[in-house]
Amino acid sequence: MKIAITGGLGFIGQHLTRRLVSEGHDVLLIDSLSPQIHGELPVVNSPNGATVVRMDICHIADRYELIEGVDVIFHLAAETGTAQSMYQMSHYTRVNCEGTTALLEAIAKCTKRPKKIVLASSRSVYGEGAYTPSHHPGPIVTAAARTREALDDCRWEPVDETGRPLTPVGTPENFPFAPGSIYAATKAAQELLLLSSSIALGMRATIFRFQNVYGEGQSLLNPYTGIISIFFNRARQGLRIPVYEDGLESRDFVHINDVVATLATSLEATLPNGLIMNVGSGIPTSVSQLADTLLKVSGFDVPIQVTGQYRLGDIRHCFADLTQLTKHLGFTPNMSLEDGLKGFCAWAMTQPVHEDRSAKAEAELKERGLTN
Repeated sequence: MKIAITGGLGFIGQHLTRRLVSEGHDVLLIDSLSPQIHGELPVVNSPNGATVVRMDICHIADRYELIEGVDVIFHLAAETGTAQSMYQMSHYTRVNCEGTTALLEAIAKCTKRPKKIVLASSRSVYGEGAYTPSHHPGPIVTAAARTREALDDCRWEPVDETGRPLTPVGTPENFPFAPGSIYAATKAAQELLLLSSSIALGMRATIFRFQNVYGEGQSLLNPYTGIISIFFNRARQGLRIPVYEDGLESRDFVHINDVVATLATSLEATLPNGLIMNVGSGIPTSVSQLADTLLKVSGFDVPIQVTGQYRLGDIRHCFADLTQLTKHLGFTPNMSLEDGLKGFCAWAMTQPVHEDRSAKAEAELKERGLTN
């Protein structure tokens, strides 16, 4: 097939490209090479066999001929990072929403349009995710976003409207949108833009809501997103690992190999238009447990400091219900966190040591009143 990948030189894009090229596909990568991810003087190490075009995704409607005759588009281009989106609101909205609209306009201009478009969305659209009442398990409910007052009082766990505790459960795709950040809102908007136009444009849309993707090749430069990279970079330099809240907040970590296998499997699958699928491990891991495991497999010996700090817009818990992924693709991610971290650490140790900028990023949040 002829395949285009927006954001194709990013973490997921490069892994996906290598897989698709190895399978004989003709792959075009469109990427702006954001300095925050690729550095101020980016070095383009494009996978052999792929064609690269450097372009802001918001301008693609002016170069629609690039995707003329493409069979499938993987739309990965986006700004990521929950906290940073809360003070770069226009930028996130421009890249994620305007960029998606520009891509759709480019498709509309084509004589021979893509048959399928695949969107990389995010578990962030769920907000706090799915819970069930702890005192009386029953139907899943939405937890309200945690307030500044609750966080200041170290009341970390979401509660129901009567103040009673809730127990997190796997979040299914039919769970309502409840974005708690500008980033999350833009990912929800991307989904809606795609779903509202796919039929008119004559193409099938598939949406994957990724949990926390990690693995070899992840940016070690970006201090705003990628908790595993941040922790590794600090530990490698003998710096303590700071853990927000009480360290028991949990995330669903899924290895890049499982993500790429999912995307590649979807390429050949006949899926209903508008299908949405979660992609994760389906296993919640506390941030403290993550830090412990990372130190164990890396061999670094630095202190883990539970700081009691918080960031507005962060969620407490969210992990994936994988029922739809298994049903429609017959695939379930299977890389364990420990094995995945071993591979990540082995790769990261071969990379240059980068200045830790997480303290600077934290200071920016504090200056804007987004953290305590």
